[in-house]
Amino acid sequence: MPMQSVTKGVLSLAAATLMGASVAVSAPAQALPISECIAPADPGGGWDFTCRSVGKLLLELDLVDGPVQVTNMPGGVGAVAFANVAGNRADDSDLIVATSTVGVTQIAQGKYPGGADTMRWLGMLGTDVGVVLVDDESRFESLEQLLDTMVEDPGALAVAGSSGAGGWDHIRALMLAKAAGMPDDQVGSLRWVQFDGGGPAVTQMMGGHVDVVSTDLGEIAGFIESGDVRVLAVLSEEPLPEPFDALPTAVSQGYDVAGYNWRGFYTGGEVSDEDYAAMVEDLKTLYDSDEWKGVAEQNGLVPLWRGGEEFSDFVHDSIDQVESISREIGVIE
Repeated sequence: MPMQSVTKGVLSLAAATLMGASVAVSAPAQALPISECIAPADPGGGWDFTCRSVGKLLLELDLVDGPVQVTNMPGGVGAVAFANVAGNRADDSDLIVATSTVGVTQIAQGKYPGGADTMRWLGMLGTDVGVVLVDDESRFESLEQLLDTMVEDPGALAVAGSSGAGGWDHIRALMLAKAAGMPDDQVGSLRWVQFDGGGPAVTQMMGGHVDVVSTDLGEIAGFIESGDVRVLAVLSEEPLPEPFDALPTAVSQGYDVAGYNWRGFYTGGEVSDEDYAAMVEDLKTLYDSDEWKGVAEQNGLVPLWRGGEEFSDFVHDSIDQVESISREIGVIE
């Protein structure tokens, strides 16, 4: 959505005074500071962390006038908050809502009313990164070996993660398989096993119950550091910073796949251009701060910025990709 341009008329006060006129000049309206962040989940989860950490830094960096209220609004994996903003707060210019790749996956699968165009997408500040790994004693030494087997016989391997079928961990594994040449009509044949977290999935893999795990790096970093697993690929566009800089990316091995579990924000679809631009600017200022880099590092996130229209385009492209794969595996019709 293009930003509106405003042409301001110029009054000559001297001329007006000579004419005996009384002229009042109004200052331009100021964009409202962010005052509330909705976390579409109970306290303690990723969306709650996103709201609370960003709200705290907005105040510490003097980007807001007072504390940012955090409102927890669980339900429908974000759908309740999405519907509430769309129906009741579409033009609230001081409201931001935490979201992530999980939310966008829900939109792609038709689980949020109205879809992506209902909101204005502000920006992402950081991301956990997808990772594909096997046991350190696995017969698979490279991503190519794994994907060749996965494409030739999708049912031969048990692939595990912390989401259900059609969730983001599953989708990332399928994105790799498709990049390696898996036919569309075979995508639904991949054996997928769900666990309650990346850590339990890795533990089961080490016990020989599954062959490969697709999850977020932050969930299983300890296993990497202990040497109990072999990372075949991280799903980032660029190599990761230390201490994970030596891990190979899928891109460097010839598979153009990135799988971020990013953290970011949207606001209501009727928020003015001026307020939208001010929100984006404030979040970018926060992202550029050393304080945010520290918070991200402490919580296993890689700082990564996309904002404004660039972020909106990214969200829509991501939805198209996830929707396509979701149809292929029968999650949606």
